[in-house]
Amino acid sequence: MEGLLLTQSSAPIVGQISWLLGHLMNGIFNVLSNVFHIENIGLCIIIFTIIIYTLLLPLTYKQQKASRLTSVMSPELQRIQNKYKGKKDQASMMKMQEETKMVYEKYGTSMMGGCSQLLIQLPIIWGLFYVIRNIPAYVSGIKDVYMPLVGKILETDGGQAAMEAIGKSREIMMDPSRFDFSKENIIVDALYKFQESTWDKLADKLPDLETLIHSTQEGLAHLNSFIGINIAETPLTIFMDSIKTGAIATAILALSIPLISGITQYMSMKMTPTATTNSKDNKDNPMMASMNTTMKIMPLFSVFMVFTFPSGIGLYWIASAVVRMVQQYVINKHLEKISIEELIEKNQEKAAKKREKKGTNAKKLSEMAQVNARRIEEPKRRTMTEQEREEVLKKAQEKNKNAKQGSLASKANLVKQFNENNRKDSEKK
Repeated sequence: MEGLLLTQSSAPIVGQISWLLGHLMNGIFNVLSNVFHIENIGLCIIIFTIIIYTLLLPLTYKQQKASRLTSVMSPELQRIQNKYKGKKDQASMMKMQEETKMVYEKYGTSMMGGCSQLLIQLPIIWGLFYVIRNIPAYVSGIKDVYMPLVGKILETDGGQAAMEAIGKSREIMMDPSRFDFSKENIIVDALYKFQESTWDKLADKLPDLETLIHSTQEGLAHLNSFIGINIAETPLTIFMDSIKTGAIATAILALSIPLISGITQYMSMKMTPTATTNSKDNKDNPMMASMNTTMKIMPLFSVFMVFTFPSGIGLYWIASAVVRMVQQYVINKHLEKISIEELIEKNQEKAAKKREKKGTNAKKLSEMAQVNARRIEEPKRRTMTEQEREEVLKKAQEKNKNAKQGSLASKANLVKQFNENNRKDSEKK
């Protein structure tokens, strides 16, 4: 068990999610094997993907509602940005922020909008990726197929050295300086990356284990084979090997995996509400420009990644894109029945309930924020000391002594002198 755990992801949060999702994948494999007598990783990946994205449906729905509101709010937000374009002073920035906040409040949403749903989904999607990339680490039934061979490799003289030599190859890319091939889990990880030619290399290096090596390879064939493709191998390798051997049908099939992945990714993104927004107000909108760029880059990125990753990753991306398209179609049809006014009204009601829960504390915080803002803008006043006050009075008296005859200053001096004389007479009496 220790060896198995070491092959799993140890990344914070993502590692724990991968561990949980790994149990789900293991459960799917066991049900298919024990109940239906089907042992196929490709089918497990498809079922696994459908289950996960079904569980994520509530988050997806919230995200699409936020996206629909964003597409409606976008022209107003763009006008505010254009209004304060080039103004970098604090007052303008505060006004722009306040006006932007008012637009969000008008539609009953927040600046975070669908971002919170995306932030929740990202670790889950990464967790899915880790599980599918290294299935033997999470599915005990798959790992068990490798273990007899792994044990013999470690018992055989030169077995570890043979694995280290193969680990340096371009197909495996597991440098012995970084990976300890004396551990079972490391050898399992390496064997999971083996292609047909790599198995032959291992048999040449360890002739005493040739029979066990080929029987293990044959045992994995029905597990990894999906519509004629070995999902443990990369489409690029399958394509190149098929061209060399003249297997044109297999070459076309291998080429179709990354291409279908790119097409389905594009179609999935195209169906999102923000992607279909086409308003003149959004022509120069940086957010819309960024989304359009993402729509072009992500499918191409998907094609490249699927070419170089095991075909199982490509199968997962195709399955996930198809599931998202189905979900998106259903969500879009549901949202079409709801007017934007009704959607805004529901959002405002939810926002009002949240404010009510906060009660007067929210009001007090708002008042404190306004007071603090005024204090920042107001100049600080310093209390005058007694010594400073006497100096100011002396200067004023000196100025009054030199006042011209008939001026206001001279008249003030007469009044002052009269008051002082009266005060002295009163003291004498």
